[in-house]
Formats: sequence, C-alpha cells, structure tokens
Amino acid sequence: MARCCEITGKKPLVGNTVSHANNKNKRRFLPNLQAASFYSVGLKRNIRVSATTHGIRTVEHRGGIDAFLLSTAPTKLSPDLRKARKQLVDKIGEAPKPAPKKRRTAKKAA
Repeated sequence: MARCCEITGKKPLVGNTVSHANNKNKRRFLPNLQAASFYSVGLKRNIRVSATTHGIRTVEHRGGIDAFLLSTAPTKLSPDLRKARKQLVDKIGEAPKPAPKKRRTAKKAA
C-alpha cells in the first residue's frame, strides 16, 4: 500500500529534524492517511479509499463521492477511483457543465 492520498495525491515529503545544536538528520513527513468509505448513491454501494483528512473534507465539500467523481477529470484520479467514475458515468450519465458566468463590461466614458 503506497502512502499516497487517492483524492488529493499528497505523498510523503522529505526534510530534516533539526536539533538544538543545529544537527540535521533526514526524516519523512507522512500524510495523515485514513481508511475512508463513502456511499455512492448512483452505484448503490460503498467506495473505499485511502485518503488524507483534507481529502475527506474535500469530498464532503463537493457534495459527496458522486459529485466529486463527476466534477473531477479522470486523469487526476487514482486508477481505482477512475474505474468507479467510469461505472458511475455508465450508470447515471455525465454531470451537466455549469453555465459560463456573464462578464460585466465597463462603460467607456465618451
């Protein structure tokens, strides 16, 4: 199991532990991974992922796993989530694209 978030893509970072005497030793900063399970309404089943706490909040902010998968490009997803997204699109269809925002044009002084 790789120590990588399936939602955000966060991986371990490398840095130094610096002592009071300014001695430097290599260390790894690991992401806060949790085993999470999201219920997909479209697929009518749970989708299990290894995600950081930030990734779990991202999914909830976007409106659940279905909305997250449909609003994210397949190239930015892990292979397991890409497979779940394909199943979801086959079952319920693609999410509608939001309408473009209208721009205000500044009036020119004559």
